[in-house]
Amino acid sequence: MELIIEVEGKGKARAKLDGRNKETATRFIKTLPLEGKANLWLEEVYFIIPLELEYENQSSTSNKGDISYWPPGAAFCIFYGESQPASPVNHMGKVTENLELFRKIENEDKIIITPVE
Repeated sequence: MELIIEVEGKGKARAKLDGRNKETATRFIKTLPLEGKANLWLEEVYFIIPLELEYENQSSTSNKGDISYWPPGAAFCIFYGESQPASPVNHMGKVTENLELFRKIENEDKIIITPVE
């Protein structure tokens, strides 16, 4: 499944869910569309989402462009740079277009995630 990740007033990016954590991705899809207020941590953007899951196939590392779920904080995460997770995450997919958008984000920017129809 493909996603549109919009940062209100700043632009849109595309992402694609992959098979690394199928249960996490399946449950995440059911919450769409959703929105939240951006929080920044190093080169990561995250916000709390209405989904409580355990670790599935946890990873303590990330690659540029990974989109993930962080179970301890019920957060959706976008890793746009070289920084690594503070603690393990469940990777769900990758940003496929306009990753540089996330360098423009400031705390409290509104993020809207919708499925591509």
